[in-house]
Amino acid sequence: MKNALKKTTYLSISMVAVVVGLMMALQFRTTSNIDQAVPLDRVQELTIEKKQVERDLNQLKEESVDLKFKLEEAGKSHTAATDALESELLKNKLYGGLVPVEGQGVEVLLDNRPDSSFYNIKDDDLLKVLNDLRGAGAEAIAINGQRILSTSEVRLAGSHINVNLTRLSSPYKVVAIGPSATLKSSLELRGGLKEYLNDLGVSVTVQSEDRVLVPAYTGPLRFDYAKPTQR
Repeated sequence: MKNALKKTTYLSISMVAVVVGLMMALQFRTTSNIDQAVPLDRVQELTIEKKQVERDLNQLKEESVDLKFKLEEAGKSHTAATDALESELLKNKLYGGLVPVEGQGVEVLLDNRPDSSFYNIKDDDLLKVLNDLRGAGAEAIAINGQRILSTSEVRLAGSHINVNLTRLSSPYKVVAIGPSATLKSSLELRGGLKEYLNDLGVSVTVQSEDRVLVPAYTGPLRFDYAKPTQR
């Protein structure tokens, strides 16, 4: 649409330039004729025509300036539209977890205690931590560098836990961005999740941080069955 507008505007300016040239040639011819010996009535007629040519020429100049102005405004509008689209795209990537983010939050370290060989951290334990953090206002979470999305799987696979199709093993470091004090207190409530995991034999440490970095999701993005609805 922008190219079409530019082509139309350039064509209009070119036509104006051609008409201006013709007007100037006619004006020169008219002036030359006046200088020659011609009847008085013809001189008056040519003088009137000359004034009309001058008025037409001024009008064409004004139209040329107006067309140039519209072309400049079209360029500005295109830039503004591009900036708006880029801003919307960045916002969608942010919501989708496709860009790294940073902010205040917490770092949670979960490890199997050496004196508790009868219990290993399970996927359910990590899921409980994720749900607790989300409920406390976490905006972005990662486990051992794997960004957690709505489609991320946290699944036990033998002695490992798969996250985003990546095998992870203990210790598990969970980082979350959000209100750090609220996230920390939510995990450390008396009778809460930290105490529950400690009783199972899992070592849990929660540290508030002024700056937490959560990486972007880098795995595949595809929907084989989900399609946009047709309105």
